[in-house]
Amino acid sequence: MSSPLTRDDVRRIAALARLELTAAEEALFTRQLADILAYARAVQEIDTRDVPPAATAATIPPALRDDVPQPSLDRADVLNMAPDADRHAGLFKVPKVL
Repeated sequence: MSSPLTRDDVRRIAALARLELTAAEEALFTRQLADILAYARAVQEIDTRDVPPAATAATIPPALRDDVPQPSLDRADVLNMAPDADRHAGLFKVPKVL
């Protein structure tokens, strides 16, 4: 069995994730992560040798329809309804996502 999770472990994990934690957050996350690891250890100890594999959706063929070309929206109409559209380039302008 591995050693219990310590606050130093949480500080090291936080540093790797570039997180600044308060002392209260370190204590909270130490307890929460220790609980998660304890649960994972408990799950690993379950004897599943006599449990048959479960059927998955991958064994059932997908119910897909055939692709049928259909008329789309008129580009000029859509661009006229869009705020800040570049009608000349045929593009929408959207805010930057960082």
